[in-house]
Amino acid sequence: MIVAGSPLDGVELVLADLDGVVYRGKSAIPHAVEALNQAHRDVPVGYITNNASRTPETVAGQLAGYGLAVTPTDVVTSPQAAMVLLEQLVEPGATVLVVGGEGLTTAVEGAGFVVTRSAEDDPAAVVQGFSPELGWKDLAEAAFALHRGIPWVATNQDWTLPLERGTAPGNGTLVSAVHTAVGRLPQFAGKPEVPIFTAALERFSASSALMIGDRLDTDILGANRAGLASLLVLTGIDQAKQVLAAEEEYRPHFIVDDLRGLHEPYPEIGVSLEQSTGARLVHVGDAVVRLHKGVVSVDRPGSPIDRLRAGCIAVWGSGVKIYSLDVAPELYS
Repeated sequence: MIVAGSPLDGVELVLADLDGVVYRGKSAIPHAVEALNQAHRDVPVGYITNNASRTPETVAGQLAGYGLAVTPTDVVTSPQAAMVLLEQLVEPGATVLVVGGEGLTTAVEGAGFVVTRSAEDDPAAVVQGFSPELGWKDLAEAAFALHRGIPWVATNQDWTLPLERGTAPGNGTLVSAVHTAVGRLPQFAGKPEVPIFTAALERFSASSALMIGDRLDTDILGANRAGLASLLVLTGIDQAKQVLAAEEEYRPHFIVDDLRGLHEPYPEIGVSLEQSTGARLVHVGDAVVRLHKGVVSVDRPGSPIDRLRAGCIAVWGSGVKIYSLDVAPELYS
């Protein structure tokens, strides 16, 4: 449920996803850099990413190139979270079969493990993460090793990867190929699983944080699972239609058009019953959305973002799935 109040109220740490939040393709998203630098003047800002193909140094270099105040220690990656899991599963210094790129091999070596690419080296575990160079031979080596019953850790289960040319298969797709061959699933470290959020809080010695993301199924779900405040920004993957239909676990505390909303007062939310009809009225800013007999309509449009916020409260509070409702197109188009 979205709550009223400034998104930064009482926050010790801001965590931001990258794709769809900070940048899209090779370009910074409008207002993102300025808003995050402004936040950084008051609280630490960390960057949390499921991308396992790059090192924190590479990620920090890209972000600094946009003008963000960032160092490699501000970047928390799914390979780093995977090492937390791996350390619980195998002995220190064990040989680990790596299916992934530089970002993953660097993390494995940094944690004191020995990297191998071959199942014939009798690895103690397999760790898998995305790399655009991965091929059938890499996935086959993972399958050969996993048939022995050894632990398997995957950095994340993102099915898709947003690129400039469109949507491409992500790490979850490659993990699924190995899963089909071996008949079991790995333990996941990245969003929406809790280990990556735990690693981020420990990195910054924080007990509370606001997670900013553009995807309900990774950023928002993961933050909610970890007990963190969550903010959905509509500059990436998920838009009005997806957030209106979100199940409880996937619902953000805040919704903003772009990251300027990080520093703007969040509007008060009011809910009332219309005595004459029994309709439920949701007031957010100048927008009023009505829920009556399975119909969600707009009484007063207000701004598009406040209209969406009000629509979410109406739909989420209806007690039924969105497909059981007649929702006004003005809320999602």
